[in-house]
Amino acid sequence: MTPSPAPVVQAWFDAATHTVSYLVHDPATRDAAIIDPVLDFTPNNSRIATTSADTILASAEAQGLTIRWLLETHVHADHLSAAHHLRERTGAPVVIGRHITDVQGIFAPLFEADDVTPDGSQFEQLVEEGDSLPLGEMAIKVLHTPGHTPACVTYVIGDAAFVGDTLFMPDYGTARADFPGGSAETLYRSTRRILSLPVETRIFVGHDYLPAGRSQFVWETSVAEQRKGNIHVHDGVSEAEFVAMRTARDATLSAPQLILPSLQVNIRAGAMPPPSPGGHVYLKLPVNAI
Repeated sequence: MTPSPAPVVQAWFDAATHTVSYLVHDPATRDAAIIDPVLDFTPNNSRIATTSADTILASAEAQGLTIRWLLETHVHADHLSAAHHLRERTGAPVVIGRHITDVQGIFAPLFEADDVTPDGSQFEQLVEEGDSLPLGEMAIKVLHTPGHTPACVTYVIGDAAFVGDTLFMPDYGTARADFPGGSAETLYRSTRRILSLPVETRIFVGHDYLPAGRSQFVWETSVAEQRKGNIHVHDGVSEAEFVAMRTARDATLSAPQLILPSLQVNIRAGAMPPPSPGGHVYLKLPVNAI
């Protein structure tokens, strides 16, 4: 069997949100994609900055890369997306799973976001299972991997899979499944789909946290390592066992700190809500709604 080509993958870790953003490129053509970029947000004074995203863009420019795609693995609840800013800087389209419409249908009413039509039109391209996007001489293949959210997708580029929040590092396990539209049963099946990829496939996770016994943040693993050692879904764990564990664990978790500002920005593809008649931009904090 011919081995899958290997894209060049660079990662940036955002310590404030434990998010990993990626710059991926085809070495033959230097066409590139940015995956899950972070918009810097300081909650105590509600200020935003684009430092993190601009750092990735500067690196791409220094390497002579052309940004062809801005890829979102899902609507994030723990950080604001910088996709809109990067779209303005590069002209590259923003891509997300087609089931973003389900997520918008849930959360646009919560924030009374009348400007958000729940049809995904805020994004340039909606993708679904089996879709493929060109990246130079390589392809970005789409797997629909819901469970954490209905719109979660995994992007497979050569020998690399970008799994968002579906899987974490083997010693940390898997994503929560208790958000609206989430499902532990569906999450289990999605993890098994990812782990049915060739064992040498590199897996790049969307976040890392430090479990007991580890002091360094990491974000790259493999199908083989996950199947052998993921504490939640290693080979031999049944769906019933996983669902029982995931349900019990999720019941102990609090909401992410930035869930309210993140969701109302991210259903808009990283754009802020429209300004008020007075010219101010407001993020809403619905009381007792979560």
